[in-house]
Amino acid sequence: MSDTGMTAAASHTAAPPTARLRDFPVSFFSTVMGLSGLTLAAQRLEAMRTLPSGTGALLFAATIGVFAILATAYLAKAIRHPDAVLAEWRHPIRICFFPTITISAILLGTAALPVDAELSFLLWAAGAAGHLVLTVMVITAWIEHSRFEVVHMNPAWFIPVVGNILAPLAGLRHAPAELSWFYFSIGMVFWLPLLTIILYRLFFHSPLPGRLAPTLFILLAPPSVGFVSYVGLSGGIDTFARMLYFSAAFFFLLMLPQIRNFARLSFTLSWWAYSFPLAAFTVATLVMGERSGIRLYGWAGMLLFGLTALLVGGLALRTLQGVLRRELCRPEH
Repeated sequence: MSDTGMTAAASHTAAPPTARLRDFPVSFFSTVMGLSGLTLAAQRLEAMRTLPSGTGALLFAATIGVFAILATAYLAKAIRHPDAVLAEWRHPIRICFFPTITISAILLGTAALPVDAELSFLLWAAGAAGHLVLTVMVITAWIEHSRFEVVHMNPAWFIPVVGNILAPLAGLRHAPAELSWFYFSIGMVFWLPLLTIILYRLFFHSPLPGRLAPTLFILLAPPSVGFVSYVGLSGGIDTFARMLYFSAAFFFLLMLPQIRNFARLSFTLSWWAYSFPLAAFTVATLVMGERSGIRLYGWAGMLLFGLTALLVGGLALRTLQGVLRRELCRPEH
């Protein structure tokens, strides 16, 4: 998944299947997050009768298929190469991507609501329970660390704890509201201090390495998802909801000057970091339009959906190309 891996791929030297399985990265599950975000946005537009009926169901089927393939591959890696999984867990950056597995389950459970209520509950319950366990384990690793430094900090550190904000999206349908408030509180309480630390690292230390630069887009996700979850929990748009939404809007504007720098980067799986945050902001904008009655938000949401669809489609094609060319699942140096 590294730039050096892509260089090696250019030499057309094929890695043995067992070696490729050993190097199968847990960060691959970020693709499911991006596809799930697009699915949720499509379902909302479908409910608004802006997209043809069945669009959301089709995207959901494709997304859960990708999740099944990745889960099978990573389970095989855990069985055949447990040392490689342990090495990823001990890595100061890759440890943050383990919760993408449970976040994917939560998002799929949310996307399954209009498709199958029982499947939605099973996916959501497994994802929410697993994510809480991973949150405790990752925070414990942070506390008891002997290997983390400020330069290891990047927006991917939001994933383990701020991912809890996603639980209320379907949790309000499957469990008492108190449980959704519990998850929401964990995510919001940790978002602000982590945001402070990450901004400190960005402002006063060396720039993020090229492969991690796309994770800057993750700054957009917590306030976007926080807004959608909070509106569901509180039942309407109040002052705090507006603060969350407009914080997300500012982070979106903050990313626009970075597009030129992003475009210069060689493709790696970290590019998928663009997808879910943009999809989350799209959903937040559509919700803002529905709840406020201001048409401008609805138009902006449809424009953002178009951008998200193009982005996810492009990333999916580039990832498939990388798989066929054996550019991915390479040793990281």
